[in-house]
Amino acid sequence: MTDQQFKNWYIVEEQDIYWLYCDKADSSTNVLSESVLTELSTIVKKLSVKQVRGLVLLSAKKSGFIAGADIEEFTSLKSSSAAEQLIRGGQAVLTLLEKLPFPTVSLIHGYCLGGGLELALACRYRVAKDDIHTCLGLPEVKLGIHPGFGGTVRLPRLIGAPQAMDLILTGKTIDAYRAKKIGLIDHLVPDRHLKDMAIKCIADKLPPHKPSAFIQMTNHAFVRPILKAVMTRKTEKKADPHHYPAPYAAINLWSHYGGNPKAMYAEEAKSLAGLITGTTAQNLIRVFFLRDRLKALGKGGTFPVSHVHVIGAGTMGGDIAAWCALQGLKVTLQDITPKSISSAIKRAYALFKQRLKNPRLIRNTMDRLMPDITGTGLSGADVIIEAVFEDTQVKKELFQKIEPLIRQDALLATNTSTIPLEEIAPSLAKPERLVGLHFFNPVAKMPLVEIIAGELTDPAEAAKALSFTGSIDRLPLPVKSSPGFLVNRILMPYLLEAVLMVEEGVAPHVIDRAALEFGMPMGPVLLADTVGLDICLHAAEIMSEKYSVIIPGILEQKVKEGHTGRKSGEGFYRYKNGKHIMPKSSSGLSATGQIEERLILRMVNEAISCLDEGIAEDADLLDAGMVFGTGFAPFRGGILQYCRTEGFENIRERLTSLEEQFGERFHPMQGWETIK
Repeated sequence: MTDQQFKNWYIVEEQDIYWLYCDKADSSTNVLSESVLTELSTIVKKLSVKQVRGLVLLSAKKSGFIAGADIEEFTSLKSSSAAEQLIRGGQAVLTLLEKLPFPTVSLIHGYCLGGGLELALACRYRVAKDDIHTCLGLPEVKLGIHPGFGGTVRLPRLIGAPQAMDLILTGKTIDAYRAKKIGLIDHLVPDRHLKDMAIKCIADKLPPHKPSAFIQMTNHAFVRPILKAVMTRKTEKKADPHHYPAPYAAINLWSHYGGNPKAMYAEEAKSLAGLITGTTAQNLIRVFFLRDRLKALGKGGTFPVSHVHVIGAGTMGGDIAAWCALQGLKVTLQDITPKSISSAIKRAYALFKQRLKNPRLIRNTMDRLMPDITGTGLSGADVIIEAVFEDTQVKKELFQKIEPLIRQDALLATNTSTIPLEEIAPSLAKPERLVGLHFFNPVAKMPLVEIIAGELTDPAEAAKALSFTGSIDRLPLPVKSSPGFLVNRILMPYLLEAVLMVEEGVAPHVIDRAALEFGMPMGPVLLADTVGLDICLHAAEIMSEKYSVIIPGILEQKVKEGHTGRKSGEGFYRYKNGKHIMPKSSSGLSATGQIEERLILRMVNEAISCLDEGIAEDADLLDAGMVFGTGFAPFRGGILQYCRTEGFENIRERLTSLEEQFGERFHPMQGWETIK
């Protein structure tokens, strides 16, 4: 067999063992596109009639094995019947692979995800590289779908329903060590032994992983209804079935057909076809590409960074420092208060322990995070991030003090969340150096960083900020300097509208329930309490200097009384051990549509204004900012995508109706005339 006919695979034959390399053309990543699967089908059919000792599937890409199916092809599917045909074709290829009369081995390094893992499951053996970069998983649920190339059939049979369905329903990835422990991987070996182990599996016909009798029982017809109930209850705590149907479809698929593989393959394809052409999946796929676009912005430059100096060891500064250390950078953390640094170090240790598990890795990461009360790290740092209190004068004085001490080529950044750079930069001898790096809280969970360029900012410095943000595994979003920038400017009207409703007598939990039912990750009243009512008030005051912002009297009163939210034990809710106490009465839990309208349309109106002013370059970047900076209902595809779905004219009419009831703050802002 010659491999000249194949664009995405090539074959090396050694002593009747065929090494089949996946090397998708014109791509740095292997994905199972229709052309890749078609070629694989041809290869497998030809090998099935040859005298072969064994087949090893591996990747020619340095980045990993196979990342999954080709998501771009999902967007072109016009009907569920077309989708089902494509899925059944993929299933057929992997079934051919599974039925080959000789041993087959998947040799895994890097990522092995989605369709890539489903391909590996169709092989007799899975051998993986013992490396921290090796990860396996079925993340399809994050795209609003479930596995479709036989993953829902093969994985529960291999490792048992509880472990398999946990991977399918959460979309989480696991490292190679964990994969070996649960039986997903047969052998875990260092890089230098990978090929030798593959040969050994074939030559010695080593026994592949076989689940115990107890594990096999978890798929039994008598057990499935019990486990289905448990899985459903657990999933309901994380995903609303009306917003995210995919995990529930996967549960039903397994519970109804788990004992009949043939029927389950057919139902898997039918179920996935229905999901993949639905609104939720198409919007989540859109969000996937928005993430890719932000990632690409962080890969455009080359700004080598090894040392970051953070000034301010409060919640934001300390957590930024911890995140940078976790990404392998040397970090010096400066604050005038040793107690603040101590608290930051404790939080960092908790993060490292949670993420790294391994004591040696935790210790090494802690060694990279160094307290620095006197600021000795300033002179050698590649990046300096100011994260002190949100006060213009304090920031200006700090920059005047540190500017003479830092390197000329260092990136100088402020983590301000609301103050325009034009108010801070004039304090510098070289104001063109200053950029904004606005991280979101909690830093380890919120992937977005707003990259703020002021009127005086040198584009080269902004480019360095993009590069640095990408290098620490965050998503950079370029925005124009303006009070509140993009995310906080759009979010503030939402929070203030919620507080106004509380002032009108609407119960906080009723307001929050309306937001949750819309799809927001947290209600606005609880969010305000969590951020801190004093911080919300301060941000609103800064933004009111330029925009028409109504600050509710109840917010000012709460702050005056010292009831600043979660941190004080009381805000709009009361707190015990850091958790808010829900009212005993459940009356009024059915949120009215008007509460949702008032909350969401205040955000929408501000978003249209931001787009009109060019705060974000285009509608897609604005949507990305709201999804990754606030958690705006991902299944809706973004705030402007939500408007497209509802109809821009319809939204504008609803705003006009609300204006008649509640006043000028709902008046459609400039930009509605040109939005499409």
